Amino acid sequence: MILNSVRIEHFKCIEDSTEFSLKPVTCLVGKNESGKSTILHALYKLNPDIPERGNFSDLLEYPRRKFAEYKERRDTDPDNVLTTEWELEKSDIEVLNEEFGSGILRNNKVIITKGYDNKRNWRLEINEKQILKNYLGSIELNGKEIKALKIGTVSELISTLETKETKSEPEVKILKDLKTKFPKGEPIEEIIKVLAKRLPVFLFFSEFYKMLGRVSINDLLNRRKANTLTQSHRIFEALLVLAGTSAEEMNSIKRYEELKAELEAISIHLSDEIFEYWSQNKNLEVEFGFAAARTGDPPPYNSGFIFHTRIKNTRHGVTVSFDDRSSGFVWFFSFLIWFSQLKKIYGKHLFILLDDPGLSLHGRAQGDLLRYINEKLKPSYQVIFTTHPPFMIDQDNLTSVRTVEDKATKKKILGTKVGDRVLGIDPDTIFPLQAAMGYDITQTLFIGRHNLLVEGPSDLLYLKVFSKELQKRKREFLDSRWIVVPCGGIEKIGSFVALFGGKTLHIAILTDFHKSIKAKVRNLRELNILKSGHVFSAESYVDSDEADVEDIIGRLNYIKLVNECYSLKMGEDLPKATVFPVRVLKEVENYFKTTSTEEIFDHYAPALFLIENPKKLLEFPEIDKALDRFEKLFKDLNQVIF
Repeated sequence: MILNSVRIEHFKCIEDSTEFSLKPVTCLVGKNESGKSTILHALYKLNPDIPERGNFSDLLEYPRRKFAEYKERRDTDPDNVLTTEWELEKSDIEVLNEEFGSGILRNNKVIITKGYDNKRNWRLEINEKQILKNYLGSIELNGKEIKALKIGTVSELISTLETKETKSEPEVKILKDLKTKFPKGEPIEEIIKVLAKRLPVFLFFSEFYKMLGRVSINDLLNRRKANTLTQSHRIFEALLVLAGTSAEEMNSIKRYEELKAELEAISIHLSDEIFEYWSQNKNLEVEFGFAAARTGDPPPYNSGFIFHTRIKNTRHGVTVSFDDRSSGFVWFFSFLIWFSQLKKIYGKHLFILLDDPGLSLHGRAQGDLLRYINEKLKPSYQVIFTTHPPFMIDQDNLTSVRTVEDKATKKKILGTKVGDRVLGIDPDTIFPLQAAMGYDITQTLFIGRHNLLVEGPSDLLYLKVFSKELQKRKREFLDSRWIVVPCGGIEKIGSFVALFGGKTLHIAILTDFHKSIKAKVRNLRELNILKSGHVFSAESYVDSDEADVEDIIGRLNYIKLVNECYSLKMGEDLPKATVFPVRVLKEVENYFKTTSTEEIFDHYAPALFLIENPKKLLEFPEIDKALDRFEKLFKDLNQVIF
């Protein structure tokens, strides 16, 4: 079964996430406290690997500010939390066909919901007549006998046969078979039972889930009796199961050498899998030890038997406790133990949820982990993971990224929202994406010859849109040899040039120009590593002393773009005329700050809107003037290419 989409409602900080689609590997990106982990926690409860963690608690998890209102109806009308849409795979259909015959489903879509009543509810469309035909076709009845049964639904046929005083031998068999196969007379319930066994089990693994470096076997057994096992203890138990033993057997230590051999075999297997993807240090080995407790150690390590896990650095010839080793390596090893055990139990019927995986890893090690996810997990399992670091974002699969934002307007709290639009507009939310793309772009700079630095991503988008339109009209457009690179503001451009200018790169700059940054622009023009005349500022292409790239677009054009981007209505839309000359971007920012509109202006949003709706360009009232200005800019830029 493939999970295609999810919607979460009434859970912690999520009032309604809205429906969002999933990919084979889905990456949730958002700032701290945006609700990323909450999404995983909610989804985990659908079918968790630890069943006792599967219940929703409205007292603890219902959104606090709405709980008083909900409390009145919680017992009679509990709210739903999860709505998941699944697609049945070929193997699922084959199992159903074997059990009920072919053609019993009208489509391959299944909806599974779960809420504060803690019941999984299934919705699917079945063809009950076909189910009956399949069954009756498998027994020896002629056409006349089948017709006499008046095929309708299973319950109707059972009722008809039960009330029939005289039954033929086939009819007796049919009645017995149907009541055995469909005890409640509802085929859909039996179909759901079959599919429920194929519903993936959700494996949730947090950054904080790590196996302990030493474990007291007595303490482990006591915790199990008291039902106080931590996830760290559960991972250790999984290690024992993989080694073919248990805590009880270890306490008796009747077969130490065999146990040692089993543990070493598991250690070698897991280490080999790790080091295929662990590029940071290849000189590590995992060692297991088992010995009687020392009375001088602190409780609970001062009685019974103690299991030790240590990491040996073969380069330096020393070992350290598993607890004292790099937390990234410990997390990776711990995950492999838990995953290997669940894989042994459930095979491919797993769905993997990773909360901030590799958070403590070096950037390159995070890249190794991402490679592991794509190469080892993705072919057989769906994966959702949350992240902050840009190195955990797959540059080759940005469409798998979902942005998570805790949204609010001036008048209303909206809660956590998940967006399918990768290029969201909240700057904090998309910062990891920008960093990841920026890193990726800087790598291309070493193979690109001509690089045009602009202040932000909106400038890049505007240049692309107008260049493409000029090209369509057979006018001069931006030379394709230019690689346009957003640098995050004029303050960053100087640092960027200083960092990469010595790499035999050709660099030009397009910057905004106004009084507050005049000195910074002058400093850029004086940099020795820039060729003379390779700093271009926006005011040179408009009739004004100050200008941004938005002014090259033109005031009337930009005002129309903003009005449509934010769907501003008459009475709240920006005016067509202004009584004083001002940079249009500044004018728009001031307008949003001083009016009653609930929207918060972000100057990246209109650029994104134009990229997504390129035909809007042709509706600009002064499109020809804008194209003239951009053509002049592109001519100047193209002249400095050598």
